[in-house]
Amino acid sequence: MATGNQSYPTAPSLTIAPRRSWRWRALLIALALLLAVLATFWTAIRGYATTGASYGARVACSCRFVGGRELSDCRKDFEPGMELVSLSEDAEAKSVTARFALLFSQTATYRKGPGCVLEPWKK
Repeated sequence: MATGNQSYPTAPSLTIAPRRSWRWRALLIALALLLAVLATFWTAIRGYATTGASYGARVACSCRFVGGRELSDCRKDFEPGMELVSLSEDAEAKSVTARFALLFSQTATYRKGPGCVLEPWKK
């Protein structure tokens, strides 16, 4: 039995370089803070999204089907801060759908007599 000094190959080090380590930690901390803020203010954010989409749909529908203007021209009627609201039109159904930053959408439909009416909210 030979008991001489045998050298075995060592595995490469699996440690992360210190320079990268703090970046990942900072990113994870920032992500955790963002999630905490979203969780804390989610009700308010959803309320603003709902209100913005509803306002946008109603105003754009009235502008388009009561006023007879083009949908692209109806954006002039929006209040400042409504840049995140996108509009789409269904000319056949005489309706306009407004979406607030992919969080909430609302549709307003033109009806003879009452004018543009918001569709009921889905719960």
